[in-house]
Amino acid sequence: MLVQEIMTVPANYTSPQDSAASAAEQMQSLGIGVLPVVEEDRIVGILTDRDLLLALARQDRGLKELPIAAVMRPRVICCRAEDTIEAAAALMGDHQVRRLPVLDDEGHLAGLLSVTDIAVHVSEQLAGETLGEIAEYR
Repeated sequence: MLVQEIMTVPANYTSPQDSAASAAEQMQSLGIGVLPVVEEDRIVGILTDRDLLLALARQDRGLKELPIAAVMRPRVICCRAEDTIEAAAALMGDHQVRRLPVLDDEGHLAGLLSVTDIAVHVSEQLAGETLGEIAEYR
């Protein structure tokens, strides 16, 4: 089975110039915990709810004044829509991430793949093994 068969489409995203507050509002309203950061059709970072919380804890100013570029992680682990689920799960485990932005042939954001997607649509066993790798202390 391929990633494109189970990934979440469309993937919600934000831009580096948006405020951290707007990203937090988007995450809350959609019930999600991660947003790829996209600029000129390319992924330039990733933002999680944890990133926002940690940024808020270390800032004297609020999230409204804080641009996403100051909070996001610029190193993004991605997979391709044509990758197998097993390859994507291995990538998640290797890099200890629960969600992967999915890229199309041109390198644009095509969707998002989560461990939950794997559990629901493919295999609870594979999802459990992947979570075990993610949670492993390294």
